[in-house]
Amino acid sequence: LLTVRAQRLIAAAPVILYAGSLVPPEVLAGTRPDARLVDTAELDLAAIVAELVAADQARLDVVRLHSGDPSLFSAVAEQAGQLDAAGVDWEMVPGVPAFAAAAAALRQELTLPGVGQTVVLTRTAARATPMPPGEDLAVLGATGCTLVLHLAVQNIGQVVADLLPHYGAGCPAAVVARASWPDEVVLRCPLGELADQVRARGIRRTAIIVVG
Repeated sequence: LLTVRAQRLIAAAPVILYAGSLVPPEVLAGTRPDARLVDTAELDLAAIVAELVAADQARLDVVRLHSGDPSLFSAVAEQAGQLDAAGVDWEMVPGVPAFAAAAAALRQELTLPGVGQTVVLTRTAARATPMPPGEDLAVLGATGCTLVLHLAVQNIGQVVADLLPHYGAGCPAAVVARASWPDEVVLRCPLGELADQVRARGIRRTAIIVVG
């Protein structure tokens, strides 16, 4: 899923940097024949910024293509700060966030009158990036809101353990893996069965968890 604006920019850009492990090949189908396509899956931040700065110095427009929407869990702030320091002009183009693609796959509105009007978008702690104080699942789960977790399916056992005291084993839950891709996987079950079913389906990454 792409916005029309993103599609137009991709079709016109002479240089495109994209996350090959996260962006479907179909997204690049409309690029210009002479476009330089750079897969950033194996590049670190310094190498990515160097590519962007070099293209800017050559007076070439660049698309830095992220998955989902750059406002959520995209690490775009690190790149933006370095581009500002290098004097490179840039703009952010909204995308289709993974949680919205997941809700569409589930054929589900996330805000229902009288049922739930608040959605919390979060993740779980990783080794390199711990969660800030007060934003762990034990705290967020106490709100009873609809929870949407990015970057958390690898910790599915701990996610379920943290949420069961607040939502109960029978609470509706779902996982959507590779939302909007041709091989999208949709899993629905009660929260108490979620960890076992995720493991049984072999879902290990690129997935959204919805609880509530």
